Amino acid sequence: MTRLALGGALAAALALAGCVSPQGPPAPVSRPTTPTAPPAAGAPVSSPPLGPVRGPRVTLPPAPAPLAAPPAGATAQQQGVRPGPAVTALGISDAEARSALAAFRISCRSLVRRTDNSGLTRGADWQPACDAAASWRDGDAINFFPRYFETAIVGEGKAFATGYYEPEIKGSRTRRTGYEVPIYGRPDDLIEVDLGLFADDLKGRRIRGQAKDGKLIRYPDRAAIVGGAIDGRAPVIAWAADPIEFFFLQVQGSGLIDLPDGGRMRVGYDTQNGREYTGIGAFMRDRGLLQPGQSSMQGIMATLRAMPDGGASIMNENKSFVFFRELFGPGPLGALGLPVTGRTTVAADPAFVPLGAPVFLALDRVEATGLWVAQDTGGAIKGANRFDTFWGAGEDARRIAGGMSGRGNAWLLLPKGSVARLNAATVTGNGGPAPRR
Repeated sequence: MTRLALGGALAAALALAGCVSPQGPPAPVSRPTTPTAPPAAGAPVSSPPLGPVRGPRVTLPPAPAPLAAPPAGATAQQQGVRPGPAVTALGISDAEARSALAAFRISCRSLVRRTDNSGLTRGADWQPACDAAASWRDGDAINFFPRYFETAIVGEGKAFATGYYEPEIKGSRTRRTGYEVPIYGRPDDLIEVDLGLFADDLKGRRIRGQAKDGKLIRYPDRAAIVGGAIDGRAPVIAWAADPIEFFFLQVQGSGLIDLPDGGRMRVGYDTQNGREYTGIGAFMRDRGLLQPGQSSMQGIMATLRAMPDGGASIMNENKSFVFFRELFGPGPLGALGLPVTGRTTVAADPAFVPLGAPVFLALDRVEATGLWVAQDTGGAIKGANRFDTFWGAGEDARRIAGGMSGRGNAWLLLPKGSVARLNAATVTGNGGPAPRR
């Protein structure tokens, strides 16, 4: 769902502003998806399937033992991994296992061929589990994960999780009364530069701007774009009814547009203007604009609506502006370019979690405690044991994601033998620093 992953408690959320990607601008969740062919006329836009409803647990695995020194390192391999409890001790429910197995099957096509930036696994490590998953009975999903996986603790194992969802906003394919907020596609004068093509130490960094007099200059910011600075230079793929709802669609980076004729249109992140991202929740809190109990997404929206300018000046403090494209087929799509599952997909930092791997979260929020599958990333989701839980579409998803802020512990589920192999590599000097026990 390419979004600017504010993450949950949109609360914690919006509040968490300062999270900036290595590129400078907050790379919305990188989901380099390839659009499929448009469906036949009138074909419905499908919403993501929903995973299990989670609830209180009788028992949870014990918290990881504290480390003598805070772990350091830019990847999971460098921070070190420790063995966790047996998979059977996690208390995974049948419903969680069934949904996670279905999501894991989807991830397998990428897991076995994708380079794992965390340094924890190789494509071949996942092959036995992926081969088995293809024919494993859904009714016996609870036994799949203990058979092929072991738990691993990355660094301290202390987790923080927020939430995101697929927004639904009112809009129209054509401009009409009540639908006058342009949803722009990629501008024809926006230039993206991969700095890694020019210097090895800049790999992974990207800048965006526009050419003027033979030079690359900064692209217009949100205020300028809203004021018409790119009119005629970017296609308008739809028109939104509400500027505040559209702003939060940009924050999430993907969503559904409910059309006047009852149809639906799915849009997803295409690119961004290269300007820095500012979380307006933190901005409003720091200036005393939010009253107690208003730090959720819903409270922030209500506060914006009550302002004389409809919150325009506050929203313009976030100079980042997202451009969309229409998506077809099943969706939304995650960072792997594959469909994600509400209540089962979680976004993570690929430097610390192999994308496609199962993850068990034990949090102080029971609705987010349980088995997830890391199928997404986010510009604000950075570091070890930092997760963003995906809740699907609809009002319930919006409510949960908008108030999600959970703390606790995390265990990765890796192919059996991974932890021993990684620790053996550190002892022989081939795998980074010695593990902290």
